[in-house]
Amino acid sequence: MAESLRLFAERGYAATSVAEIEAAAGLSPGAGGLYRHFRSKEEVLASAIREHIERTRKQVNEVLAGASAYEDRPLQVRLKMTCHAGLAKMREEQDLIRVLFRDLDQFPNLVAEMREGIVNPLYDGIAAWLSAQPEFAGADEDWPAIASILGGAVVNYWLANESMYEPPTRIDEKRFVASWARLGMGLVADPDRLPREPAS
Repeated sequence: MAESLRLFAERGYAATSVAEIEAAAGLSPGAGGLYRHFRSKEEVLASAIREHIERTRKQVNEVLAGASAYEDRPLQVRLKMTCHAGLAKMREEQDLIRVLFRDLDQFPNLVAEMREGIVNPLYDGIAAWLSAQPEFAGADEDWPAIASILGGAVVNYWLANESMYEPPTRIDEKRFVASWARLGMGLVADPDRLPREPAS
């Protein structure tokens, strides 16, 4: 599945033959080894997507379960960690994302599975994480909408890097993450809840 997804991402679904998948996976090309595991090339793609969905679901649950371990760190640090994690997730899923944008319009059922299995749970996870931060207690916010904005910024930043070979207006990742966290800091309902910055 990993090799097929890599080939689909590099060459496109239609341009990738079953024999090429077999060769990349260490099977004899054209000998039908793929069909001992899958009924078709489309089933290979669907299985790869479902494997990524399951892995993402586990990752989101693990991150949310372990979030309390970092509550002793300043909010701005936690926000930066979250942004870095989002960018890392985009890099991890780069083959799947390339296939999504290049080929999945011909498989609307798989688009729906990705939307409900990967995209929406990630945004729901961001919303849940934000609303659980002690500094945001009492903030009357639409957390799902805020998550779509902050999460969308991460997606857009990564996609711009990926498709145009450099970030928007050449803002490097360090500056992007710092500014993303700064925007998140603006959600604090009561700034007195934040630790005072040391006098310079």
